[in-house]
Amino acid sequence: MPRYHYTAIGADGKKAKGIVTAESSYAARKQLRVRSIHTTSVEEVGWSAEGRRGLFSIFGRTSKAQITEFTKQLGTLLNSGIKLTEALSVLTLQVSDVRFKNALTDIRDRVVTGESFTDALKDYSDYFDVIYISMIRVGEVTGSLGNSFSTIANFMEKRQRVESKVLTAMIYPMVLTAFCFAAIVILTTKVIPKIAEQITRTGQELPWITRQMMNVSYVLTSWWLLVVIAGFVGIIWTFKRFMKTQRGAYLRDKFLLSLPLFGPLIKQRVVSRFASTLSTLLSSGLAMAESLRVVAEVTGNALMKRAVHQARERILAGADIATPLRDSGVIDPAIAHMVSVGEKSGELEKMLKSISENLEASTDVVIERLSAAVEPVIIIFMALIIGIIAYATILPILEVSSGKF
Repeated sequence: MPRYHYTAIGADGKKAKGIVTAESSYAARKQLRVRSIHTTSVEEVGWSAEGRRGLFSIFGRTSKAQITEFTKQLGTLLNSGIKLTEALSVLTLQVSDVRFKNALTDIRDRVVTGESFTDALKDYSDYFDVIYISMIRVGEVTGSLGNSFSTIANFMEKRQRVESKVLTAMIYPMVLTAFCFAAIVILTTKVIPKIAEQITRTGQELPWITRQMMNVSYVLTSWWLLVVIAGFVGIIWTFKRFMKTQRGAYLRDKFLLSLPLFGPLIKQRVVSRFASTLSTLLSSGLAMAESLRVVAEVTGNALMKRAVHQARERILAGADIATPLRDSGVIDPAIAHMVSVGEKSGELEKMLKSISENLEASTDVVIERLSAAVEPVIIIFMALIIGIIAYATILPILEVSSGKF
């Protein structure tokens, strides 16, 4: 549904601006008149001044940290007894991101007109995922919206901590790889061609390894580089299209889980995410079948998604959920047994929380070990590549100095 930026005179006689969602500009004006707001101009957001300023951030997304902070503050305000619309108005003024601010303004305006807060959030899936919306729906129905926001904020902070640990572990290897690539490009495009040119003038034949480096230099400094880049982009595009298919996603995730070093880490992250998400949804009051439906959408692994769908079908049929999880190949038998025990004892939520915490602690250890193992491997590989290039550079010089021409 289109969104319109309006300039108007409010009921108090003061000038007002904002965003409203409606089927047309006429419907937008009519909606504002119901709220005793007399419009002076109504424009689609895409062409308004607010929309043009938003172009600066069109290629970026609002940070997860900003959304988490908004959620935490909104939960605090609601638990303090402040009304939802008033809390949204206060927090909207603090938001610096133009696009996110427009979204919150529209959500607030729609809630003011009597629309459900959950329905208003659904139109902004870029900011609020299916877990967020499902938990808000429960909070809105049960009248515990403030507690729902606090639970969501804690869940988001926990998930961001795990993601930041993985990202932090990857920073050093990525910097080393970038440095290695830059050194290779400089040596092959600047240093080797000049040395080869000087030696060729003496009438000496270049060594085989130096000639190969010259071929690499030729590719990097000519139109052939465009061919290589185009071919690389084409392969990536085809691969990504295939990965979006159900078959491609299944094969990709099955391959990733079978990797010797990274497979266990990926498996632990998938299972930890499943356990943490399901525990949070159940604690918020969402039914088991609905919780499993939400978890299946955000699990991030095709094998796990299939297992969760099967578990949901078994729940609807009155059976247990541990069996399909055990048969998925993602969850270890011991963890599946813990899920079964928690299900039978009526403490599945606590058991899932315990599983998630244990796996997160284990994941930290695996990340540290992988980081310690990957860094020297990258350093050795970088030294080997640069050493080969240096050898191809120095060899012809040594042959000239030794009189081999």
